Amino acid sequence: MYFSKKIYTCCLVLLGFGAGRSVAQQATPALIPMPRSVKMDTGSFLFNANTLIRTDVPEKRVVEYFTDRLFSTWKFSNKVVTGTTGSQPELFITTTGAEQLPAEGYRLSVTPSRITLTGRNAGLFYGMQTLLQLLPASTNGTAAIPCLTIEDAPRFGYRGLMLDVSRHFFTVEQIKDLLDLMAYYKLNRFHWHLTDDQGWRLEIKSCPELTKVGAWRVPRIEFGGNTLPPQPGEAATDGGFYTQEQVKEIIRYAAERHIDILPEIDVPGHSMAAIATYPELCVTQNRDIKVNPGSSFAKWFPSGGFEMYVDNSLNPTDERVYKFLDKVFGEVAALFPYPYIHVGGDECYKGFWEKSPVVQRFMKEHHINDTHELQTYFISRVNKIIQSKHKKLIAWDEVAAGNAKDSITVMNRFGEKGAIEQIRKGLDIVLAPSRNGLYFDYAQSASDQEPSSHGGNEPVWKAYQYNPEYPALSGDERKHIMGVEACIWTENIPDVSKLQYMMLPRMLALAETGWSDETAKDYPHFAGTALPLHLERFDKAGINYRVPTVFNYTDSTIITGTFRFEVQPPVPGARIFYTLNNRPPGDYDHEYQEPVTITVPRGKTITLKTIVITPAGRRSVITRTVLDNNDKLKK
Repeated sequence: MYFSKKIYTCCLVLLGFGAGRSVAQQATPALIPMPRSVKMDTGSFLFNANTLIRTDVPEKRVVEYFTDRLFSTWKFSNKVVTGTTGSQPELFITTTGAEQLPAEGYRLSVTPSRITLTGRNAGLFYGMQTLLQLLPASTNGTAAIPCLTIEDAPRFGYRGLMLDVSRHFFTVEQIKDLLDLMAYYKLNRFHWHLTDDQGWRLEIKSCPELTKVGAWRVPRIEFGGNTLPPQPGEAATDGGFYTQEQVKEIIRYAAERHIDILPEIDVPGHSMAAIATYPELCVTQNRDIKVNPGSSFAKWFPSGGFEMYVDNSLNPTDERVYKFLDKVFGEVAALFPYPYIHVGGDECYKGFWEKSPVVQRFMKEHHINDTHELQTYFISRVNKIIQSKHKKLIAWDEVAAGNAKDSITVMNRFGEKGAIEQIRKGLDIVLAPSRNGLYFDYAQSASDQEPSSHGGNEPVWKAYQYNPEYPALSGDERKHIMGVEACIWTENIPDVSKLQYMMLPRMLALAETGWSDETAKDYPHFAGTALPLHLERFDKAGINYRVPTVFNYTDSTIITGTFRFEVQPPVPGARIFYTLNNRPPGDYDHEYQEPVTITVPRGKTITLKTIVITPAGRRSVITRTVLDNNDKLKK
């Protein structure tokens, strides 16, 4: 299953204001992310195949992109002309006056006689996404667009999504589908995690063995402690990589959608795929090291420390390592136009360095006190390589530890305390904290019915309610916050269907956190009005997602003698089924039709279980509510 190649088709058709509801009845449109300012008016503009599209935009492809979407959905072949506004009802797409708008900002005005979209570059593109979202479903060839005025611009310049393609490989077409979905929700940075212990995914022409060896591993069904390591003589047939021509194609595709691609080459740790190819790059120089297939090679301690059984770190004292990285980063820099290169820098195990006489002698000669300082030395050397390619280095939190004085940018995954320290060192940061709902490989509830995940419990509301501008920071300090990013590590995500499930609907919450001002955010509107219509779109397009439950919990106990069971379907057209006998409900059980009052006899308990089934047959996890009328508990 893919992200629908016709993603915009479903976006246009289904993102209206709800079945049976007139435009006048809808106070706030179901837009995600919510614009900075929306002023509703009475009436509507009637858009159809005869609506003239007039433009003064010099870049024809921008308008063609919009008309392509109209045709794919409505089969509208609207006439496009150039020049100033005319007298007949029309859509006018213009750059005139856009120089007064903020970066990536746009202005959209809808009256009964004219739609005017003003913007330039990315701002014009994002205004088009908003206009597409305003088009409701139509059965008579005419779409009524509500009269309104929108003034909009993003809160943060960096609104990112990271995909790990090392643990599981995703094809060029699947990456493009993901970029389409990102663009529709105004995300503009695709962080591409290209290398790790489980696979090297980028063609490096000066080091062809990296993809001949490093891109392939022995096949295994899943990652875990019981996963069998590579066996002697076993063929490495699972994997894949992107040629540089494929990467150029994806970069062009992303650029048309105003998405920059941040490549990541993870060093010095997480380098087993590179070491399997070139064992001389690590201190053990173990030629038996293979690309890891998901089997365990480390012991993790409750304190957060870890011990590696297999060497997966580059040797920071060997000049061959820096010559290798100069080649790699040289080709990466030439390939990717984005000014930053991500170098990882996280979870580097230093035990093999500490045991190496060669490393210890090097540290003594260079007055390096410990292996943490040695990693700082390594990052400083890599930073010089990156700078020599006219790029900037960005990496995870660990590179900001200690007394690093280099000019670097931090991608923060540990949250507020570290972020404040990093900013007060004068560092720019991107916020991607795992415990604020931005790690999409974590479970979406505490239910044991959730699919396998990295762990934790990060529901959609956490990503929505996260405020990156921490109160402890001053106004000037907050200027160091470039933006936000969500991460999708794929140890437990082997295919697109699982990727969609883990990403949606949390990606929509990320979009609003990255774009919308805190004053414009409204979780009840997001969850109760806007999100259901977007989920309906996914349902009809065949895109997988986690179906919300009817309660905002999955397991609870309520002390009561009576319980009013009154809920709303979280997806239009979905059906709710329930049981009162502690058995899992299905579509053969009680169907919720109207509010029900459940009476619990004194001294007894009743277990209410619910499930949501969407029109496409997607099912929520089952919620469990224990209704307990125990007199002792009431005292």
